[in-house]
Amino acid sequence: MHSPIIPNKDPATQYSLGSRIGTGSFGLVYKGVHVETGRVVAIKQIDIENSQDEITEIAREIWRLADLRTDHVTRYYGSFVTGYKLWIIMEYLAGGSCLSLLKSGVIPEASIAIICREVLLGLDYLHGHCTIHRDIKAANILFSSTGDVKLADLGNATTVTSKARSFVGTPFWMAPEIIRQDGYDTKADIWSLGITAIEMATGEPPLSQYHPMRVLFLIPKAKPPALEGNFSASCKEFVSLCLKKDPTTRPSAKQLLKHPFFRKAGKTSSLMTLLSRHDAYRKRDQAPPYQEILPTQFSLGPDGKWKPAGGKVFS
Repeated sequence: MHSPIIPNKDPATQYSLGSRIGTGSFGLVYKGVHVETGRVVAIKQIDIENSQDEITEIAREIWRLADLRTDHVTRYYGSFVTGYKLWIIMEYLAGGSCLSLLKSGVIPEASIAIICREVLLGLDYLHGHCTIHRDIKAANILFSSTGDVKLADLGNATTVTSKARSFVGTPFWMAPEIIRQDGYDTKADIWSLGITAIEMATGEPPLSQYHPMRVLFLIPKAKPPALEGNFSASCKEFVSLCLKKDPTTRPSAKQLLKHPFFRKAGKTSSLMTLLSRHDAYRKRDQAPPYQEILPTQFSLGPDGKWKPAGGKVFS
């Protein structure tokens, strides 16, 4: 797919901006149409004037997106500045996110296997390029209208060749080693995938009854969460492998792709049943197309305090 042509003069006029469909790292995401080609796209708008502290991180996200060559991550088409807004033009995925699908009910094990396999393929690519996503969760797993599964929102991703120490992510899905800040690598994404598998199976991540700040203290001290209930032994084992407290004993994405849990996993087109279920739910409840406010994300500021994006500083 070729990138839309973005002229030097008034590039924003080349796009028709539609409804808001989500909230990503650093900005709001809208559905849009490239006027000349009629192509539907996703447009992330970032207020540069109010994001001076994050400009470097935003630039890094764009560089990462531009370098990606995989079908397992949302495609980047281009970016430009108009007024005080940075527009990032991305692939639009009409199926919405895994989080939006959970509104119509928990996700069956057979579908969880397909989704986790596709996420692992994306992670295997990113990890092979020394990139940690750092925000794997249902809200950042998107679907095309035909059931393709793609990772989204690399705003918190980082490229490392050694251990990272930055305190970044969303508390409920955050690996213990990130919270402890004792150095972490790509295995942190594997922990987050295990939490996401539980989220898909039960509708919520573990510890969701607690305030995010409380969760940051509980995760490093508590036993690893486990998937309980009417699920296969291979599904439960897969989750338990992802949630090994010691990251050195956690399998890599490549190793997990060989797990028996995926032996009978179907094609992504099988997820159309799941998408149809959610579409029927939206029509029955007259709910608007997926629009999400993502769970609070935190970063550790230079003053040593944890700060939710756009919110109050916690000591």
